[in-house]
Amino acid sequence: MKTRTFIDRVEVRVRSGKGGDGVATFRREALVSEGGPDGGDGGRGGDVVLKGSIHVNSLIALFFDPHLYAENGVNGGNRRCFGRRGKDLVVPVPLGTIVTDADTGLLVADITEAGQTVVVAKGGPGGFGNCHFKSSVNQVPTEHTLGGEPEERKLVLEIKTIADAGLLGFPNAGKSSILSMVSSATPKIASYPFTTLNPIVGQIEYRDFAQVTMADVPGIIEGAARGVGLGIDFLRHLERARVLVYVIDMAGTDNREPWKDYEILSKEISEYNQELAERPSLVVANKMDEEAAVENLPRFVKETGVTPIQVNCVDGTGLDVLKEELRKIVNPKPRSGWHHGETDDHPPLSEMPDTTGDEIPAEAMKFATFLKLDPPKKKSHPSRGNIH
Repeated sequence: MKTRTFIDRVEVRVRSGKGGDGVATFRREALVSEGGPDGGDGGRGGDVVLKGSIHVNSLIALFFDPHLYAENGVNGGNRRCFGRRGKDLVVPVPLGTIVTDADTGLLVADITEAGQTVVVAKGGPGGFGNCHFKSSVNQVPTEHTLGGEPEERKLVLEIKTIADAGLLGFPNAGKSSILSMVSSATPKIASYPFTTLNPIVGQIEYRDFAQVTMADVPGIIEGAARGVGLGIDFLRHLERARVLVYVIDMAGTDNREPWKDYEILSKEISEYNQELAERPSLVVANKMDEEAAVENLPRFVKETGVTPIQVNCVDGTGLDVLKEELRKIVNPKPRSGWHHGETDDHPPLSEMPDTTGDEIPAEAMKFATFLKLDPPKKKSHPSRGNIH
């Protein structure tokens, strides 16, 4: 019995609906002589459509049911009755899904936005009934056309996680702990390697409601760029990241040397994708609550020439620094009327007046930072031009 819960690559067969056939019929009705042709058209076949959805994060549904067939169009009828068109088959897929043709390898679509739709197999057109072929010289036409053939093809669907920042590190480096501390994500956390088996995305929220998405990628091992283990399957989830976050176990758990871990990770990224290695990056020294981490930090700086952000997930030390550094690089837009750097101009919440009464005091509205309280600009009278 299959027990997999996350699938990020699958091959499917798609087939659109066949167009309905047109028919050749003649009107036969009492007291109506020479009724003439009245054959209706066939309905168009249904399309196979892929649609980006935020409610789907895996291709597991297509893994168990890889045949995507749309409905055929219905044949036409007499009395000029047109056949019903076949229903489109709309398949929800995760954001970040890349669709390629299995036979040619050509890119078909890159689905990155919610609601984005792509027709991967177009339904066949419906055939014409004999009523279309009536003319002054052909008053009894028997011609009609068949419905168009369906489109059938093999496609490969592959997920490349969409995130602003990607956490990169060896197994058991503490990536999941960092993600759970800075975002609302709830990854599995345990004291053994490969706790994370599939990418997990979390949202980092700032005071002005700006957001940075962060992806926790399963641990990378040496030789991942050459296909060792599941390295390539994991590394491709970092291709869309705007900034890489190298998480180093500075305590040297599992008898590892932190400076060598950083060198190996940098090398693996360069071998996999040189352009990815040249993107902005941050280095995080994790597990700084342990004595071994404090002792290894000076040598790490000396060996690599990099001064990392020191993080302690036990009490949250250094996580605010990490969030601010990510914000500087990603530069997300606030969702409110705030501008970054102006959050301290607002009074603290401890000074907000009591709002439990029947009426909310006017002073309390100053603390509703998500509202735009600026007075509206005066508009000139149409007959006065720009003169107020």
